[in-house]
Parts: sequence; structure tokens; C-alpha cells
Amino acid sequence: QVQLVESGGGLVQTGGSLTLSCTASGSFYSINAMAWYRQTPGNQRELVAAVSESGQPHYFLESVKGRFTISRDITKNTVLLQMNNLQPEDTAVYVCNAALIMTRATLPDSYWGQGTQVTVSS
Repeated sequence: QVQLVESGGGLVQTGGSLTLSCTASGSFYSINAMAWYRQTPGNQRELVAAVSESGQPHYFLESVKGRFTISRDITKNTVLLQMNNLQPEDTAVYVCNAALIMTRATLPDSYWGQGTQVTVSS
């Protein structure tokens, strides 16, 4: 059974920092892209940042550019989201996504974590 487990959320003051971590576990052949999304009540889930199979960041939401960085440890099946200078509008549930290749001859399947709450107080 494949799982994506997130950690690192919490409560922080405006201007503070948090690092989110997401680790994929279970039986799969490899991991393609990994990404972080966020969602607030009544709003659609939005893509925050994404990193390629090789570890190259290839997307940042405009409002987080210059404040968030994304990286991955391929050996540990882990993706990190470093969030600096956090603002109240960053408050959301942050959800990890991974495109997993289950066997050598299959296309990637999308898997989601349960989400971790980030709250930024003003």
C-alpha cells in the first residue's frame, strides 16, 4: 500500500518560517514529479510548487516566488517545501502530491497525502 506522509505544519507568526516534509512509502517502481498544493475552505486546491523527477524545481505559484523553495531527496523518496516570510494569506492545508510509477511499463499514477495545516497569525 502506497502512502504519502506529510509533516512540519503548525502555527507561526507573520514573517516566520516552516519546512514541510512529505515521504512516499510502499511498493512502487519510481517517482516522477512531486508537488505541494494548498487548499482553504471554499476554495479550489491550488498548486504551490513542483519539482521534477531529477529534482529540478519547475513551478512556483506567483505569490510564493522568492519566499518558498522546493527540493527533494531522491534516495529517501522525500520532497521538502521550505517556506520563509510566511504571511496570513499562506494559511491553508498543504497537501503533498506524487506521480508514482508502479511498474516499469506503466504510466504515472497520482497519489495524495492527507494534508498538514499551516496557520500564519498576524
